[in-house]
Amino acid sequence: MSAAILMLLIGLILTVKGGDLFVDAAVWLARALGVPTFLVGATVVSLATTLPELAVSLLAAAKGSTGIAAGNAVGSVAANLGLILGISLSCAPAPLEDRRQGGRLLTMAGAAALLQLMCKGGVIAVPWALLPLGLCGGFLWQSAVDGRIHALGRAEKHPRPSPGLLAGCALRFVCGGAAIAAGARLLCDYGAALARLCGVSDGVIGATLVAVGTSLPELVTTLTALARGEGSLSVGNIVGANIIDLTLILPLCALQCGGQLPLPRQTLGLDLPFCLTLCAVAVVPPLWTGRFHRWQGIALLGMYGGYVTMVVGRE
Repeated sequence: MSAAILMLLIGLILTVKGGDLFVDAAVWLARALGVPTFLVGATVVSLATTLPELAVSLLAAAKGSTGIAAGNAVGSVAANLGLILGISLSCAPAPLEDRRQGGRLLTMAGAAALLQLMCKGGVIAVPWALLPLGLCGGFLWQSAVDGRIHALGRAEKHPRPSPGLLAGCALRFVCGGAAIAAGARLLCDYGAALARLCGVSDGVIGATLVAVGTSLPELVTTLTALARGEGSLSVGNIVGANIIDLTLILPLCALQCGGQLPLPRQTLGLDLPFCLTLCAVAVVPPLWTGRFHRWQGIALLGMYGGYVTMVVGRE
């Protein structure tokens, strides 16, 4: 068991550090080419920080570990909302900046509700899996439009990066992607092995240990934003990452599995309903009052603690 735990930890470290390299390279390239920070946070950073979840779930689905694939995808959203957003709002509750941020909150809640409806039959199947993929494409397109408007308003000029800097950026992309792929394989292989050794299901490991591990990039981004006093940036990254998690990962897993992804009982009966409840607690108060509240963060943290207790206690 100790060897499995050690390899699992190595997988987590590789995945997280690979995500760091990928994020750094993506943000540097976007800024060097003159893409505004707003667009970087809404699309590039959110996409990059979800790479560990996507890599782990796709690899797990390919290897037949659907419990880890589904548990990681939905559990990561629960960790982002209950743990990471809970920490952010408990430390620095931020006002709702504008209608666009409110629209993203509604998109996140709608994506969670759509996924819940799609999974009622116990499987995610094509062509229904194309609906959330379309929602993901619409979200990214709208973010790109917003970023273009923002860029035209600022009219910033950026010098063309040198070939040496571009080569260094490309190297970080390659190393980051390789580390994510290697870490994802270790997480899948030894996460399943650890589940068998402990006598628990793949879903429990996927929804707790693996989900929290693959959400570490979002946690690091949030803590960095809080240290800089940028609570809104923290919230925006979490919401963007959740939209991508909810609309991209499980539908792609279904496509990879030949058009149907069977879901474990835990995902249907506990993970998805709890994820939808967390979305309601995170979304409704700011839309009603125009700002996030500290009590929301405390409530989200408490709910997430109860969720983890229930997941472990059901085994």
